[in-house]
Amino acid sequence: MYATERQELIEQLVVSDGRVAVLELAERFGVTTETVRRDLAQLERSGIVRRVHGGAVARSRASTAEPSLAERTVQRSAVKESIAHAAVDLLGAERDGAVYLDAGTTTAAIARLLARTPRAGGAVEVVTHSMAVAQTLAGVASLGLTAVGGRVRGLTAAAVGAQAVETIGRLRPDIAFVGTNGLSAEFGLSTPDPDEAAVKRAIVAAARRVIVVADAEKFDAELLVSFAPLGAIDVLITDAAPTGDLARALADADVEVQIA
Repeated sequence: MYATERQELIEQLVVSDGRVAVLELAERFGVTTETVRRDLAQLERSGIVRRVHGGAVARSRASTAEPSLAERTVQRSAVKESIAHAAVDLLGAERDGAVYLDAGTTTAAIARLLARTPRAGGAVEVVTHSMAVAQTLAGVASLGLTAVGGRVRGLTAAAVGAQAVETIGRLRPDIAFVGTNGLSAEFGLSTPDPDEAAVKRAIVAAARRVIVVADAEKFDAELLVSFAPLGAIDVLITDAAPTGDLARALADADVEVQIA
């Protein structure tokens, strides 16, 4: 097989899987690891992949890559709706107590579902620093709403900064639904922006129960800033079963995994 043919196949694998490993590629193509590393170096120079320890990831998985809220809203929307339904089901018919909704498109889907789903009883207070979530829930008679203030980050429409972190630190919500840009065995939960990470870290520390809502595209991704270890998660709601190192790490951390 010519190098160009092999590189085309590697590119296809990166597009489909999000990442590739040097040892697996060497075995797959029957070449040395040095040959694979040269292939990855060429693909990196062409702007197709970004090399990481032990392999390479798609350029879209660069540690600071972050699409806008509008872009993310239309990505895998059906999957996010399914995850949102599983999240609301977890609350049960008798909903009460305080629920924190993180900023993000999956948590926004949870907010839309809460706004249109009748409840049998109880009194739910929703707390959020997401302007999008707050707008969805404002005026919903069956829900209380507390909006956490701060400097609003335009890319995510989320309040960030010292004011937001301090306010969250004084709260103790019963459940927090938290989104993440990356979920990996070694790096835990991660996001590209330090200010967003600080807010998420405060939410995880404050909540009595932490439920991560993330589709399988987040698996094995490592963004710039880690905001929580896997051991801080109580439940992961996702659309596909984790595999490999991530599956083992979640099991070791005693994280309950629910497939929507």
